[in-house]
Amino acid sequence: MTERTKLAIIYGSTREGRLCDAVVAWAAKQIEADGRYDIIRIDPARAETYDAVGKQLSAADAFLVVTPEYNHSFPAPLKALVDSYGVEWHAKPVAFVSYGGISGGLRAVEHLRGVFAELHTVGIRDTVSFAGAWKRFGPDGMLREPADAERSVATLLSRLHWWAEALSKARNVMQFGEAT
Repeated sequence: MTERTKLAIIYGSTREGRLCDAVVAWAAKQIEADGRYDIIRIDPARAETYDAVGKQLSAADAFLVVTPEYNHSFPAPLKALVDSYGVEWHAKPVAFVSYGGISGGLRAVEHLRGVFAELHTVGIRDTVSFAGAWKRFGPDGMLREPADAERSVATLLSRLHWWAEALSKARNVMQFGEAT
């Protein structure tokens, strides 16, 4: 790709007072600092039409899902969003930033990996997770002691970009749907 990579950040929570906004803001700041991405925000809590979300997903070269862990898995509104689309996900990479209690949302990510594999995405192994997230983010929404998370997200973004480039080239040679 000669253009900047279009990265769709997908909000995983729709709850009132959600921490997701602070985690997405942190992730977006890291992505902007990286300099290789244009951000598309997809928030199931905001009123958008089915067609508008589909166009955003189609336009994206890669996805970053920011998800909490609810009851050892990911939230139902995120599942509804993911399941509402098909070809828009095909042959594109997906990475995860998770947050929660003691597990840091990693159980939610493990469930999402299987779901996204069925949608023919390429899951990025590198993940950023925030255990005890409500203590890690201050009342101002800022991440306390960000150094480790910043190193982790730098690796995640580099590998996500590599896959976005590789898969974009592959899609330009042959559309995924032609591989039967």
